[in-house]
Amino acid sequence: MKAQVEEVLNQVRPALQADGGDVELVDVSAEGVVSVRLTGACGSCPMSTMTLKMGIEKTLMQQIPAVKEVVQVR
Repeated sequence: MKAQVEEVLNQVRPALQADGGDVELVDVSAEGVVSVRLTGACGSCPMSTMTLKMGIEKTLMQQIPAVKEVVQVR
């Protein structure tokens, strides 16, 4: 599933990079929890939680039903 998650993140990545940020895949647990690190401008943006939940998590859950949650790690 890690390869599938990376593939979907590659679809989301251009929008983040356009704002000076990026996303890095840290881990995918057996329970379907995806851990990511927001970098660049996204790492310190006050809207990063919104980006994480409404952008990255929503997209991953739509395209990969096994994904249950996306969490940010520092």
